[in-house]
Amino acid sequence: MTIAAPKNGPNLGPDRWRAVSPAGSLPAELNSFVGRRREIAEVKRLLGEGRLVTLAGVGGVGKSRLALRVAFDLRRAYHDGVWLVELAALESAELLVATVMAALGIQDRASRPSIEVLAAHLRDRRTLVVLDNCEHLLDACAALADRLVRAAPGLRILTTSRQALGVTGEQVLQVPTLAVPEAAETAGDAEAGARADGQTDAVRLFAERARAVLPGFEITDANREAVARVCRRLDGIPLAIELAAVRLRALSVEQLLERLDDRFRLLTTGARTAMPRQQTLRSLIDWSHALCTEQERLLWSRLSVFSGGLDLEAVEQVCSGGGIPPEDVMDVVGGLVDKSVLAREEHRQSVRYRLLETIRQYGRERLRESGEEAELRARHRAYFRDLALRARRGWYGPDQVDWFARLRADHGNLRTALDSALPSGSSGSSPYAPGPDGLRDGLVLATALCFHWIAAGALREGRVWLARLLAAAPEPTPERAEALCVQARLAVLQSDFEEADTLLRECRELGDALPDPPPAAPVAYVAGLAALMRHDLREAVTLLGEAADGHRAAGEESGVVNALMYLATAHGLLGDDEQAIDRFKECLARCEARHEHWFRSYTLWMFGIETWRQGDPARAIEMEREAIRLKQPFDDRLGVALCVEALAWMTADASAERAATLLGASQESWRAFGGPLFGYLEGYHEAAEAAAREHLGARGFAAAFRKGVELPPADVPGYATGSEKTGSEKRQPRAARTGETSPLTRREREIAALVARGMSNKEIAATLVIAQRTAEAHVEHILCKLGFTSRAQIAAWVAGQGDQAGG
Repeated sequence: MTIAAPKNGPNLGPDRWRAVSPAGSLPAELNSFVGRRREIAEVKRLLGEGRLVTLAGVGGVGKSRLALRVAFDLRRAYHDGVWLVELAALESAELLVATVMAALGIQDRASRPSIEVLAAHLRDRRTLVVLDNCEHLLDACAALADRLVRAAPGLRILTTSRQALGVTGEQVLQVPTLAVPEAAETAGDAEAGARADGQTDAVRLFAERARAVLPGFEITDANREAVARVCRRLDGIPLAIELAAVRLRALSVEQLLERLDDRFRLLTTGARTAMPRQQTLRSLIDWSHALCTEQERLLWSRLSVFSGGLDLEAVEQVCSGGGIPPEDVMDVVGGLVDKSVLAREEHRQSVRYRLLETIRQYGRERLRESGEEAELRARHRAYFRDLALRARRGWYGPDQVDWFARLRADHGNLRTALDSALPSGSSGSSPYAPGPDGLRDGLVLATALCFHWIAAGALREGRVWLARLLAAAPEPTPERAEALCVQARLAVLQSDFEEADTLLRECRELGDALPDPPPAAPVAYVAGLAALMRHDLREAVTLLGEAADGHRAAGEESGVVNALMYLATAHGLLGDDEQAIDRFKECLARCEARHEHWFRSYTLWMFGIETWRQGDPARAIEMEREAIRLKQPFDDRLGVALCVEALAWMTADASAERAATLLGASQESWRAFGGPLFGYLEGYHEAAEAAAREHLGARGFAAAFRKGVELPPADVPGYATGSEKTGSEKRQPRAARTGETSPLTRREREIAALVARGMSNKEIAATLVIAQRTAEAHVEHILCKLGFTSRAQIAAWVAGQGDQAGG
């Protein structure tokens, strides 16, 4: 059976497109997890009995870390993924749904409300979602959680917050501080002090973190009581203990205790209404602040304007001056890293830094006290405005992937900069008004991010920011005209044609009224794209041709190729094959000359379909595979889904089983976009499915299709391009493959060998003459490093490693 091209015309509305989503997202643990056995078991029990569980407690008590540990332990129980949604840096409740969708890998291109798309995506899935740091978005998180648990029976939600959400059915666990050693009844009761020898979670945490900064640190008879007193003075608050342990770089445990005692005597003059633990934590951060140099304290407060991370260039541009010369910034940053105020993170080929949220909030208070907040937020906004403009200029060229990654890493900062451009901030978090210059900065920033909104799958978020800014800045300016055009473009990509028409109409009227009107080519492009998606092909050819000519005359290469690839598509649908091929070839030549990837990948997708329709499936398949390879650095799940679908059509006659598998994978891919396949592609889909069924029979087709449905989303690109690894190689944990270097230390390999011999933790401790708790901790580390959940898996791994495992 040969697939005939269907006669029905296109409906390119992306509200009906879907994308591949990864199987889950949990960050790797940067250091060991200590204790919390009882709490871990209780959270798992609550999740087994209920749909929504909240971990509540004061700042610094370890709610987030506990949630992540439980999520990691349960990841195999949720075959549709375990997802972390970090909300600490999110200041606007209006962006909550968009943030959750982004974390789940759902690119929000649907025309219907985001919450409906999210609910539909989760409806038939068994998923665990962790909403971390909900306290500042309590009402919005409560409404979202309530809606989702009602809509998706297989969904479990685990939240962390300083207070409960207050949703019906919510189960709340108050996260306690870590257990601390009991104090001796009298100063001379040495035996009681020895019994309180540090075998508590608080002391174990202190010892673990102390060894990280002071290799070789051990709890001894000489320091045991001092360590116990430190942990008691800190009330077992994990963050406080970690901050204190850092000080062992410069102090002995006894000196640390002495300074804590001196510092905390001041608490008697603090607010009586504050919880003692909150007083203690703040006092400890006060102390960390006091130990910084004057420049470090100043930089700490200024860094609080950033959200979600920063790099050295941003610090130099935003925070230097007024006591911190630009040439000193790197050294001051290094000092804050050494003092654990800033966390250092590797990102691709660069280094970024992050403030813990508690540390950031403390710095923000100091910044407001200094009177510098308005100036620093303005400088932060101006820096990211200029960064977005640089990214727009550099997008069409060899640095495209780097710019995409840079803007994606700074997404939190972009949100904060846009928020600061609005009067009083959209979240009401800042008391100052930015004024006309701030609004202009915001419009320029949101407009310059056009390709970021599209490539990052954040169409709805881009529209939200532009709508707010346009409402706040109604003055007739060139910036408003350009923003209206970008807003219309995003609306078209969500098939919101009525809104796009209104915006384009105002944009044209404003352009006619301005003494220096903006270029007409961008408006023609948006109108032409809308005509193509409405299947008004003649109008599309006219408008897109005008757009290509206008951009060509202005030297706007990205505008030229963007218009050309859709112009070629319109020609192909009209049957103007020669015109279509010429436009596609010109488009590819321009992209290749600039080493551009994004437009080239979409051109290859559309050109591949045209080539297949003209009877060259082999060349068409190679085009689609090359398009997928180009899309992967962008995590372009929509683009990959389109190519996978096209490959299914192209292989249906020659390889029915592979086509059926691709159709199955494609079905899962489209689920992220809230609707069925669109227009003329739907006809190709139906023809390919019919051809595969005829070749394979009903049972054979169902088996191949199911294989595609069950294919892990991350493996779909490899399967589609023919570069996938074998299933058994995929499924094995990295450490479980023989021939690779063992991830375990010598001691851990020794303990793994004893586990393989069937020894209990108590027996291991007796054999190696170590504490039972130490043996338990080693076994926990082994399970974590190998990605295992049982001692039996350790035994099997040891058997597979042979002599290597036991050292």
